[in-house]
Amino acid sequence: MELSVIKSEEEYQNLLNWVDEQFDKKIHPNTPEGKKLEVALVLIKNYEDQFYPIPLPDPIETIKLRMKELGIKNQDFVGKIGSKGYISSVLNKRKPLTLEMAKIFHKELRIPAEVLLS
Repeated sequence: MELSVIKSEEEYQNLLNWVDEQFDKKIHPNTPEGKKLEVALVLIKNYEDQFYPIPLPDPIETIKLRMKELGIKNQDFVGKIGSKGYISSVLNKRKPLTLEMAKIFHKELRIPAEVLLS
């Protein structure tokens, strides 16, 4: 298999099949075949990033999920963002998520800014 930039869906599928075969052979990473496989995976990722992008998650749903994971309640943000009712309005999408709130959620919940600003 000669590696080059993927320019069509057919080339993409062929490379995916080749990669599957290499995984079945249990190629070791530090061999010439392993390095070739690594390059193939980079080529596949670049093609998928261009033609099959994964959309960012909804910022509010991400905040609610992260709060649940960390056991954080709305009242934990009282004073940092506003009243419990205001926070509830934001999390129920009745009020907009502002840049200042996004900064607080980013810092407190460790949510990537890219997700909060999408």
